[in-house]
Amino acid sequence: QVQLVESGGGLVQAGGSLRLSCAASGRTFSSYAMGWYRQVPGKQRELVAFITVGGTTNYVDSVKGRFAISRNNAKNTVYLQMNSLKPEDTAVYYCAQSSHASAMVKTSNYWGQGTQVTVSS
Repeated sequence: QVQLVESGGGLVQAGGSLRLSCAASGRTFSSYAMGWYRQVPGKQRELVAFITVGGTTNYVDSVKGRFAISRNNAKNTVYLQMNSLKPEDTAVYYCAQSSHASAMVKTSNYWGQGTQVTVSS
């Protein structure tokens, strides 16, 4: 079965950086888009960034220029480099593997367990 294991969350001061990693297993990693979502209590899970099988990247406006998503197909791993972090980036971050090559569809994604990112002011 599909397993997604995230790492790299934690507590950081505003302006700092973190890198999240997500190791995937169970399906042919290179065949599916990968993404990162985040969720705060009482709000919907939000798509932060995703990367297609061809390497095209997409970001929510609030993180453009600060976050970078990348994938290493040889390691079955997707990364989210987060720079210039702000308190409003505080959330649980979830790795997701799509069931499509070039899009993320929340209802058909596979999900990791989530990792907490806390940015202090």
